[in-house]
Amino acid sequence: MIPPTIPHAAEAAAKRWPNELALIEGRETRTFAQLWAECRRTASALLEAGIGRGDRVAIWAPNSRQWVVAAVAAQTCGAAIVPLNTRLKGREAGDILRRTRSRMLLTVESFLGIDYPALIANEDLPDLEQTVMLERLDEYSAIGAGEDDPRVDAALAAIGPDDISDIMFTSGTTGLPKGVLMTHGRILPQVGVWIGNTGLAHGERYLIANPFFHSFGMKVGWVACLLAGAVMVPMPQFDVAEAIRFIEQERIAFLPGPPTIFQMLLAEREKQPFDCSSLRGGTTGAATVPPVLIERIRSELGMRDIITAYGMTECVNITSCRPGDPVELIAQTCGAAIPGNEVIIAGDDGREVPRGETGEIWVRGIGVMLGYLDDPAATAEAIDPAGWLHTGDVGTMDANGYVRITDRKKDMFISGGFNVYPAEVEKILAAHPAVGMIAVVGTPDERMGEVGVAFIVPRPDARVVPEEIIAWSRDNMANYKVPRRVVVVDDLPRNASGKVLKIDLKP
Repeated sequence: MIPPTIPHAAEAAAKRWPNELALIEGRETRTFAQLWAECRRTASALLEAGIGRGDRVAIWAPNSRQWVVAAVAAQTCGAAIVPLNTRLKGREAGDILRRTRSRMLLTVESFLGIDYPALIANEDLPDLEQTVMLERLDEYSAIGAGEDDPRVDAALAAIGPDDISDIMFTSGTTGLPKGVLMTHGRILPQVGVWIGNTGLAHGERYLIANPFFHSFGMKVGWVACLLAGAVMVPMPQFDVAEAIRFIEQERIAFLPGPPTIFQMLLAEREKQPFDCSSLRGGTTGAATVPPVLIERIRSELGMRDIITAYGMTECVNITSCRPGDPVELIAQTCGAAIPGNEVIIAGDDGREVPRGETGEIWVRGIGVMLGYLDDPAATAEAIDPAGWLHTGDVGTMDANGYVRITDRKKDMFISGGFNVYPAEVEKILAAHPAVGMIAVVGTPDERMGEVGVAFIVPRPDARVVPEEIIAWSRDNMANYKVPRRVVVVDDLPRNASGKVLKIDLKP
């Protein structure tokens, strides 16, 4: 039986497997009972600080035990968590904190040399009352009444499947970043299906390199571990040598990730063989991968149950392959609609196209988001009156319902696994004093998949230096959004109405 909320899932895991391993982080381990006790202690402290139902609590940190504890504790109080991408700059993080009216921020003192509190020190954040360092979360939790605090039981009893669990920011299907409102009841059933498709089992050790601020790392990451009784092994950032050490020493059984991760592991194994006998299964993203790579993952890494799946922030799981599917199907498609979802390929007229023809991928089901934060117009644009979520991805469907993604609508491109919307990059770059007009487009890149190219018309009497623009961009936006090349032009191609014709821009 699927629990009603994520905190209830943590509680159920503690009751079902109290003394079994739940998490490994360096030399520290936690059982499910210990993990839930920590969540309760932190929830008590948050209640003491006035956090309650309907509040928003932001988490800006890399994967860790404290991230999980903070998230479950905040949700236990009835708050929605607001996960922030660790690559965001202060301006971007400040914008999200303001828009969500977050009352508390849980962050780290430093990660990869970045001082997160310093990044937002000059931001106007009228609703932010307290910043808590995750490194000192155990110490902070002591301000509460402890794990036996009856207020925690009362708060837990008051939340249900219709409560908002998290607000993750995404570029959505069009435009600038939007806050996706997701509820507990939309997440947990989909995670249950995902567990069934992947075979994630009780006691299996799951290396979670996908960031917790993404649906992949959170919802089919540590939340899946709570439901399945698997062991979380959080990884702050992917490093191939460190991943190999985890695989060998911690006997990792389950490892998901984009094709790049597996290519890196295979390349290292060719240089220096390592023990991967513990690996059993995993998933790759929606990207098409060569059948030979699937074969190598199975034969050389021993991951006999590797499958592909497709999801997005607005709907955690849309399609998935099944264990036992042929290699060609796993490599060239992202599977068929999961139980509980309907998926169609729609033409420009909004009608389903014949199988094999190209159109936009639409999905309808219990896992589709509630909507976008404070943006009914964008919500109505993304979800039509019949309940179909228009994904913005273009693809085909075969006779058996298996979907293949072939393109993306609008201008969005994916760089290093992150969605990049040119409109957002253009808005930030427009603040540069030398920039008159700008257009950003994606171009193929062997390592990153796609990277941005910025075409800039300088302001009168101004001089645009590409290297300086790129350096300025690194200071003002997440690195995956930074254009890798700047082209200075006299004008931008436009149609009769003045709209820039990006198709005529040649990266």
